[in-house]
Amino acid sequence: MLQVRRADKLRRSLHHDDPRPRTVTGRVAHNAPMIVTPPRASRLAVATGLGIVYVVWGSTYLAIAIAVQTLPPLLAAGARFGLAGVLLLGYVAVRRRPMAWPTLAQWRTATLAGGLLLLGGNGLVMLSERTLPSGIAAIMIATTPIWMALIDALLHRRAPSALTIGGLLVGLAGAAVLLVPLDGVGQLDAFWLLVLMTAPVWWATGSLVARDGPRPPDALLATGMQMFAGGAVLLVAGSALGELAGIDPSRFSDASLLALLYLLVFGSLVAFTAYIWLLDHVPITVVSTYAYVNPVVAVALGAVFLHEPITARTLIAAALILGAVVAIVSGRRRDALGPTAEEVAAAEAEAEAH
Repeated sequence: MLQVRRADKLRRSLHHDDPRPRTVTGRVAHNAPMIVTPPRASRLAVATGLGIVYVVWGSTYLAIAIAVQTLPPLLAAGARFGLAGVLLLGYVAVRRRPMAWPTLAQWRTATLAGGLLLLGGNGLVMLSERTLPSGIAAIMIATTPIWMALIDALLHRRAPSALTIGGLLVGLAGAAVLLVPLDGVGQLDAFWLLVLMTAPVWWATGSLVARDGPRPPDALLATGMQMFAGGAVLLVAGSALGELAGIDPSRFSDASLLALLYLLVFGSLVAFTAYIWLLDHVPITVVSTYAYVNPVVAVALGAVFLHEPITARTLIAAALILGAVVAIVSGRRRDALGPTAEEVAAAEAEAEAH
């Protein structure tokens, strides 16, 4: 009888009937009920990992601005993520035998999530940075945690918390500061700024789709699938918008090609690998600080290398938006032992689109 009760208890846990929160302190299989103690890591290793994530992902906005100077935006993004996906899938296939082949349902999730993250999120950033400063793009994308909290509440049919609503209003106020015309201040392209404002919405939606849909338990396999599928969606979209027909390789500058290579190697592979390692070794609350460090790095690099002006309006908008993000991230309900597997999955999905 005791064995039957234990079996029934395990069955209910695996089918989400157990009301107790499932938490992980390392990365485990999606929906796994177990608790994993993370291995110890040296302070130097953790500092190095955080430094890579902070600097590399903060610099991707600068690299995008340089890449789109001469490269077709969507096709360049499609090539970057498509190739990164192939490399990740190849690594998983070679180093992690035997492995279960992804199911059709998992590929559907990867395609939908990849399309939302990489076309709706990164693709719109690529298009917008043809006319908008890279620092402004980074500040707007920093609102992703706010939108994720709001959309998650709506999807689960619960009222958004006062913190979420307040954070959204403050974040939108920061965006409005960038839209208000001021005498003596260079005007931003209102159309592309509005387009850019939708990018974090798609980014957040794609992260939640990746979190809630069927996905392989191997994080690198799931990420490789989403990058490959999202890259294909970007290539199709770029071709449909005429980028392929108007392509002229003779106009590609060395700087743009090097920027694209940097995005592929460092943005999609090195920094993401460091991010995955950090999720295994430090609390997600520490790792998630990249959400408000990256914009600071992006603004600074844009000012130094592209001579983008840092105006009082930019600083006010950044303070409002980043303040709202800090409040949302730090105010999320957390279990004492760590984040749930679903939270880790959403974080991984959100991170891959940088």
